[in-house]
Amino acid sequence: MSVSKPELVELDGFTVVGMQVRTKNADEFNPQTAKLHQLWERFFTTQIPNRKPTSPIYGVYSDYASDFNDFYTVTACVEVSSAQERGSQFNQINVQQGDYLVFKNSGPIPQAIYETWEAVWDYFKANPAVVRAYKTDFEVCAAPEQCEIYIGIKK
Repeated sequence: MSVSKPELVELDGFTVVGMQVRTKNADEFNPQTAKLHQLWERFFTTQIPNRKPTSPIYGVYSDYASDFNDFYTVTACVEVSSAQERGSQFNQINVQQGDYLVFKNSGPIPQAIYETWEAVWDYFKANPAVVRAYKTDFEVCAAPEQCEIYIGIKK
């Protein structure tokens, strides 16, 4: 497994539906306070109404309190044909239009995702002139053992 060099892309915004938790990285590194594992377990055992059959699985990061060290919301989600009929237990999230750096990796999930996040943090530490937007970022798994992480950046 090796994370590709990030590629700059411009994305249109899009809407997804799923379930969410509020957390921070320090909590996720502690098994006693981690919430993401439970979120993904719930997601994979729940039917989301009107899910598009071709939708990849997304993990959308939003509502950042400040940066990656502070609180943020994670939504485990998919594309749907009608967000209006989503059900009250599901959340709608709008991924922001804009410029994103895409980090790609392959290998067993979730290990490939963890490895890709480490590459993201290393990249921004080594490239301080590239500034994260902290609006929406997202992971996408469109195929088994393939993941991409999109990080919104300021122009």
